[in-house]
Amino acid sequence: MKSFLALVAAALLGGGAALGVGTAIWDGGTTTVINSPAASDSSLTSQSEPVASSDTTAGIAERIYKAAAPGVVQVTSNVVATDPVFGQPQQGQALGSGFVIDKAGHILTNFHVVDGAKEVFINFTGNDKYKAKIVGTDPSTDLAVLQIDAQSRALTPLPLGNSDAIQVGEPVVAIGNPFGLDRTETAGIVSALQREIQAPNGFTIDKVIQTDAAINKGNSGGPLLDAGGKVIGINSQIETGDSGTGNVGIGFAIPINTVREVASEIIKTGEAQHAYLGVKMQTIDDTLAKSARLPAEKGVILTTVQAGSPAAEAGLKGGTRSVVVDGTTYTVGGDVITKADGRQLETADQLREIVTSKDPGDKLSLEVHRDGSTETVTVTLGSQPPSAS
Repeated sequence: MKSFLALVAAALLGGGAALGVGTAIWDGGTTTVINSPAASDSSLTSQSEPVASSDTTAGIAERIYKAAAPGVVQVTSNVVATDPVFGQPQQGQALGSGFVIDKAGHILTNFHVVDGAKEVFINFTGNDKYKAKIVGTDPSTDLAVLQIDAQSRALTPLPLGNSDAIQVGEPVVAIGNPFGLDRTETAGIVSALQREIQAPNGFTIDKVIQTDAAINKGNSGGPLLDAGGKVIGINSQIETGDSGTGNVGIGFAIPINTVREVASEIIKTGEAQHAYLGVKMQTIDDTLAKSARLPAEKGVILTTVQAGSPAAEAGLKGGTRSVVVDGTTYTVGGDVITKADGRQLETADQLREIVTSKDPGDKLSLEVHRDGSTETVTVTLGSQPPSAS
């Protein structure tokens, strides 16, 4: 059965390599939702008590666990996948984590935890199993919103924090169900910020939090909490190096500010929409600008423009040839963009963030350099397609 479940996980996730920077923590189907005790049923905002200066590391972890553990759940997904050897549909079961976000019974978890699920069940402790409804999913941010019909007193919503305010070095804890061991807490720090990981559908998730708090199979969908007990991210992927599938101290959590916005939209409409430009791009630096004789020392060069995309319809052009500069391959010959909506661009991440902040149908004004001339191109953004391929 273990070998088959491994095949099921590989079939549903496309293999660990398909997730780019990290390997998805395939944990089955466990979802946990955390909400603010003071929040309304559909609220995704919350507050937590400030950290006392006298708290020790152990004391902080103990306090957070006592407050947050009751809101963390195990998600069990009954999945059906095609056996890659014999080509026949097979049933399997996957386990993951999640957390409660409100008294209406909404629970957050990762999309890859419930992807392909025919049934999803939530466990708090013991045999208290609830059948969960999938309210909606968003593969682009690896997020799923579930809902259970439970009495208000059974639900402990976890407060949501501000992932934009955290700093490298701050203490954090993760609570989840690694290898099915329910409500396990691990502690660490924020190791890095502004990481990028690949979503299950191939698009990029940005502003990701890196942590050394131990995260393993079964932790997917569980909360990463700051020292004040607020959720700052959803644990989603790990980097395993050459160790196989175990923890090596590099885990990635989707920032809660991204989660809050997407989850609110899913709860309201059942789905999330993302603005789409339809380009691949690289950041221009001084070395590249001089070596390739680009028209700007800072900005973004378009390497690929997807056929039929909003960028293509607006007439934007991608690269035509490859050059190697200081050991890095660049695709040049495409449009160089130096401003977006009047904002000076220095990195590709800046343009990506501007597009992400918009809605499908919004206009985007770009300053474009091409063939020795400069012009302003207005693009009407579309809706992100189901996959990046």
